[in-house]
Amino acid sequence: MQMNTPPRSTIRLTRRGRLALIAAGAVVAGTAVAVPLLSTGHKVVPEAPKKPTALVIPEGWRASQVYEAVDKALALPAGTTRKALPQAGLKLPDDADGNPEGYLFPATYPLDAKTTPQALLAYMVDTANKRFNGAPVTAGAQRGAMNVYQAVTIASLVQAEAATKADMGKVARVVFNRLARGMPLQMDSTINYALNRSTVRTTESDTRIESPYNSYQRMGLPPTPIDNPGEEAMHAALSPTPGDWLYFVTVKPGDTRFTANYQEHLRNVAEFNRNRQSASAKAAG
Repeated sequence: MQMNTPPRSTIRLTRRGRLALIAAGAVVAGTAVAVPLLSTGHKVVPEAPKKPTALVIPEGWRASQVYEAVDKALALPAGTTRKALPQAGLKLPDDADGNPEGYLFPATYPLDAKTTPQALLAYMVDTANKRFNGAPVTAGAQRGAMNVYQAVTIASLVQAEAATKADMGKVARVVFNRLARGMPLQMDSTINYALNRSTVRTTESDTRIESPYNSYQRMGLPPTPIDNPGEEAMHAALSPTPGDWLYFVTVKPGDTRFTANYQEHLRNVAEFNRNRQSASAKAAG
């Protein structure tokens, strides 16, 4: 860790998505019907729960979360969707090397009795390609001296790190400014991805793990996206907000502070730590 870069507490909590799949079934029976059935020893059997007709993939979900959600939505054994990847024929960029992370586009996908994991994953990737491979995205990536896959990777960092949509452009600018200065990104979201978790409590030992996703130890972008970003995050990656910021910390909900001054950043971090300690004390009391 370089001395002119922030400690681990400066980086924000990765956003997390949640899936809501509602399956409902109901039986309506009158007293005149129910009593004879009970008196003759027959049981009233409720209708089987209806399968969901759509699957919602939130912005910022990792591929592992998408696989799990598909398994549940299609009532398949855990791990089925992940195992189906080689048979899905996904149209991914060469840089992805077969890894669909970043290209399972967040949206609402229809389901029916014939839906398969392979077809659903292909639909997600095809949707991402339609969003990412158009002329505006390609031109925006070229303006930033990167290819589209790198732009998606930056968008995934923005999606994970920005507290609000309004902050996305500033977070993207921090990424570009750090890359331009040869500074490590030092983002906890990449550590969390390497460890398959989501937490704000990254330790010093965590920042020393051997992983290509350890942005404390390794320079440049992570080798792949770390989640599946939405269109707002992609827009931020292509058109970051102008500014000289190198550091940011969410001092409290709704108050994320960006600065280019390390000493000012340390004061912001100290305020963040005080707020967190105060919140912990209140929760314990």
